[in-house]
Formats: sequence, C-alpha cells, structure tokens
Amino acid sequence: MTVNGTDDVLLVHGGTPLEGEIRVRGAKNLVPKAMVAALLGHEPSRLRNVPDIRDVRVVRGLLQLHGVTVRPGDEPGELVMDPSHVESANVADIDAHAGSSRIPILFCGPLLHRLGHAFIPGLGGCDIGGRPIDFHFEVLRQFGATIEKRADGQYLEAPQRLRGCKIRLPYPSVGATEQVLLTAVLAEGVTELSNAAVEPEIEDLICVLQKMGAIIAMDTDRTIRITGVDKLGGYNHHALSDRLEAASWASAALATEGNIYVRGAQQRTMMTFLNTYRKVGGAFEIDDEGIRFWHPGGALKAIALETDVHPGFQTDWQQPLVVALTQASGLSIVHETVYESRLGFTSALNQMGAHIQLYRECLGGSDCRFGQRNFLHSAVVSGPTKLQGADLVIPDLRGGFSYLIAALAAQGTSRVHGIDLINRGYENFMEKLVELGAKVELPGGALV
Repeated sequence: MTVNGTDDVLLVHGGTPLEGEIRVRGAKNLVPKAMVAALLGHEPSRLRNVPDIRDVRVVRGLLQLHGVTVRPGDEPGELVMDPSHVESANVADIDAHAGSSRIPILFCGPLLHRLGHAFIPGLGGCDIGGRPIDFHFEVLRQFGATIEKRADGQYLEAPQRLRGCKIRLPYPSVGATEQVLLTAVLAEGVTELSNAAVEPEIEDLICVLQKMGAIIAMDTDRTIRITGVDKLGGYNHHALSDRLEAASWASAALATEGNIYVRGAQQRTMMTFLNTYRKVGGAFEIDDEGIRFWHPGGALKAIALETDVHPGFQTDWQQPLVVALTQASGLSIVHETVYESRLGFTSALNQMGAHIQLYRECLGGSDCRFGQRNFLHSAVVSGPTKLQGADLVIPDLRGGFSYLIAALAAQGTSRVHGIDLINRGYENFMEKLVELGAKVELPGGALV
C-alpha cells in the first residue's frame, strides 16, 4: 500500500509485541543497480526476487524512458528487461522521474557506452550526511568523458570509447565503486580500483556483470581489477536478500519484546549484525529459509558499537538497533563513522522519553570519516527508559523505520508523519506491520 498527500501519516498504538512471519526480498542496495546494469547488454536480462519499492519503480521508469522494454516475468518478483533499442530521453522526463533518487548518477557509464552521451538532473536521496557526487564525475572524466554543467543538470559526452584507468577511492564508497564497475566493464583496457567497497551487494553486482560477460577480479586488499570487453549480453539472476531490512525487523522484535520470523534473511550477509544482536541479549534461530528473531525475556545488555564499512557493523543497521538500546540496562556507546548526520534522529527519541546524549568526539577507536570536524556523531544511550507516544516526522529511510519501531515499543499513540519515505526501501511495510499484530491505522480511523 502506498500512502500519499494528506494521508502520509500513520497512527501507531504502541505497547504490543510484534509476532509472526514476514518475508524480505531482494536488496534495495542491489536490485536498482542490477537493473541499471541491464543497459550495458545487447540481449534481454531477467532479474528475480525484485521487491516492490519506490527505488525500483524509479529505475524502471528511467529505463523505459531510454527505450528499454521492462515487463513482469513468469514468477512474482521477476522483471525482464530488453535493452535492444536504447535511445535518448527527454530532459524534462528524466528530471520528473529522478528528482527523488540518487540512482540516476549510475546511468552515466552505461549511457555513455550505448549512446555516447548522458544527462543527469539534480539528485535527491536521504539527508543523512554528505554524499558528494563530484567524485562520480571526476571518475568519469578519468575514463575520458567530458562533462558540461547546465542549469538543469549535468550533460556528459564520450567523444571516443572510454578508456580504463587507475583509481583509488579516498573512502570505500559503495556508490563510487558501483560507478566504476558499471563504467569499466566496457571501457578499453584494464581498470584498477583501489580501496573499493566490498559489501555483499557489490559482490552480487559483480556476479551480475560477470554473467553478462564482464571480466572482474576481486583481491583481498579491497582492489578490484576490471578488464574491459567489447560487448556484453544479458543475465539471469536471483538478487540476494535485503540484509538491511531483515535487521530492521530483528531490531523491531527486540524493542517490542516480540518474535519475528524473517523469511529470506541470510546468515552469511548478517554475521556481524547477528553477533551484536546476541551481545545485546537478543535471540535468533537460523534455518534454510530464514531467521527467527526474538526477545528471550530479562534485561537487555548495554554495548559499545561502532559502525564501519563491510565487514564491519553497517551504518544502516545502527538506527533501528539504537531504539532497542534505549531498553538495555546501562550505558551504550555508539560511534557513527560513516554518515555525520545519522544520529540526528535521536532527538525525537528523547522527546519520547529516551536518554541519549550526542557528542562531537569520536567515542571509539575505529577510523572515522569526519573526526575532528565538529559533527555530533557519537552517542551515549542510557537505559532502560519507558518510551511514550509522540508526534514524529520521518527524517530519512532508516531513521523513519526506527521511528516506527519506537512508536510500536512506546506506551500510547504516536502520529508518524512522512511514512511514504519508508516505501523507498521497505516493501509493503504497512501490510507487514498488520501481519505482525501491530495496531496501526490511518487518520480518520481507516484501517491499513
């Protein structure tokens, strides 16, 4: 269900444990990028385990604007994309489709290879800290693209075939790594990418590209070498499950003293989260189909936590777990090292009764992306505290789901504003809440 306009509010009556079963499908951080990869081929591609989320709909629209035929496959959650007739798209149409997403920046390389030019409008996305796109354009210049800044966006051209190059990322950025991969596979010669991101979603994108005919080698030192090829075909791929959504539901089970079986959750991509979940006092049980998460009773334990790039504790796992940490006994320390503004969501938790103090100092030993730059990026969470219902305005995707968790764990009723933002990365989240026994309704008493 999608909520729009004045109905973009959800009433949450808290205090009820979430119990039952939900399913997570393909990862938000992989599926749209795999869809973009289909542009590189000259044959149809088939992507399975696709979630019905807004980012997927945005990319589907952009592909269709560029002449790619996109249709449902034979099974639920399957898309077939035929890029046989890629063409230029109207600038206004691109802007209308892409204004709320950052994914269009990844269209640059494929469109330069297929058309020789590309247009990228201004980009949106969650306001959780700096995610500069200048580096994307600098990378494309190194491959040989020319870039002209215009009033309505950036216009890129490839006067001749793009060429492989040596690139070292100042930080193992997922987006920059994706940009290099999607551009290098058809560039002439070898591209060497140092200090690359190595998240499971990056590995899965590499698997997609290899199925298309790409030559990509990953070294153990975060170096990726791509040998350009002259032509790519299509792919048939089952997307890996969304480990970030799975962890969000796991944190919801912990915070509400519930019991949730997450079908599709995979141990291999969640090992760091599972270790931390166990340290806090959460329980889980793994089988071949998914993972069951529950609160086993008794007091939760305070922990020291630092986010990091994979294989560290993912920044997208942090916000939902912080809600559960408000119910742990003692002082938990959280050091956010990836996004400087990601802890801003805690002010609303304090309004609900939590005791969370933010600090500019690095409260931890991990390398920090923005240490000594005066950002409130460390937190001390004192618990347990009883949360009370409140009016909440969703700030970003993960923070928004965290507000939902807090509202579900709180006593009384909360009004959660801006819930449509959650549709960007959580498939059918309202229906899932109802399936788990949550007491939620739309304003005016309409049931979800």
